[in-house]
Amino acid sequence: MAVKIEKVRVICTAPEGINLVVVKVETNQPGLYGLGCATFAYRHLAVKTVVEEYLDPLLRGRDAEAIEELWQLMHQNAYWRNGPISNNAISGVDMALWDIKGKLAGMPLYQLFGGKCREGVPVYRHADGRDLEELCENILRFKEMGLQTIRCQCGGYGGDSYGVTPATAPENAPKGIYLDARQYIRDTVKLFEGIRSRIGYDINLVHDVHERIAPVEAIRLARALEPYDLFFLEDPVSIEQTAWLRELRHQTSIPIAEGELFNNTAEWKTLITEQLIDFIRVHISQIGGITPARKLQIFAEQFGVRTAWHGPGDMSPLAHAANIHIDLAAQNFGVQEWSGIEPPNFVIQELKGPHGALLEVFPGLPEYRDGYVYANDKPGLGVDLDGKEAAKYPCENTVTTWTQTRKRDGSLQTP
Repeated sequence: MAVKIEKVRVICTAPEGINLVVVKVETNQPGLYGLGCATFAYRHLAVKTVVEEYLDPLLRGRDAEAIEELWQLMHQNAYWRNGPISNNAISGVDMALWDIKGKLAGMPLYQLFGGKCREGVPVYRHADGRDLEELCENILRFKEMGLQTIRCQCGGYGGDSYGVTPATAPENAPKGIYLDARQYIRDTVKLFEGIRSRIGYDINLVHDVHERIAPVEAIRLARALEPYDLFFLEDPVSIEQTAWLRELRHQTSIPIAEGELFNNTAEWKTLITEQLIDFIRVHISQIGGITPARKLQIFAEQFGVRTAWHGPGDMSPLAHAANIHIDLAAQNFGVQEWSGIEPPNFVIQELKGPHGALLEVFPGLPEYRDGYVYANDKPGLGVDLDGKEAAKYPCENTVTTWTQTRKRDGSLQTP
């Protein structure tokens, strides 16, 4: 009996105060359904509308096993394509269809991708602090947990807190997160000099620029950070300014990771074929799910570019699981960002407690142990959703403030 799609619906939940969007694809087979991540935390209602009002009627009655056909259909059906709202909606369905495929095969997804290249996935975590001393304490704690790579920031991404308008700003300057790019560069170089002098060189360090400075300033920062042996420098330029990566490549040998905000192949094709980046760093729901992410991973392999998928807190455990399944089967895997989700019995003293509510809503999350994340061997993604628990944590529709980053003169800067 052919497996047909009967209904596509959305579950929105926020067990940790972050809006998460999950798509559930129900089939004509009793008890057979798939789950996928469609999280766009800051526009979750727009994604919900696309899925329920447009994709559900488009997909009902179609073959649930025809993943490639359905991905192309969803991608092309609205005529205009490649945007974060539509891509996240497509991703939710796409991941759910892969989840169904794995359940039909009785295999975890990494087996459908060719099997494991590694038993566990090495991950990195984010260490922050109010000053160098606190940051180094947190780095050492993560190191004791087995982490071999750590991203280091001091005071977030270098700006003030939202609503703190500097004295140097013009009169009536709007609220925002104010950033002094030149001061940020000086502070960051001094920070990494201090980290290496205290911690040494036997751990990989990462830093995220977050697109918050001009391209020529990013070149200066990268050159100044070379003595401190970074594993990579993340998103040094904005997606609108990636042509500058050619100049950055000529000016410095520091490894570059780029692509957190990428939406489509036109944004990464040249960067990969000309080997202008070392790590591709996309958010896989942002590009449309597992189907395009696997194609991207295989394409990048041909040019020696490694993966470092985005893995923040504003994505559901289903997406974290999708990252891990792709990582396990990818020859060109580099490292995986991990937002700090551990099993309930795993407590990080003074840094972050157990994610009890999240794990009650999403049982089956891959587990972190001694610097590595391990997928479970349940069929499909291996993560389920408890609808009753999810309903306890409704999403909120609020104005996003952390993206309102400003230069010292009050004009907006990419966040």
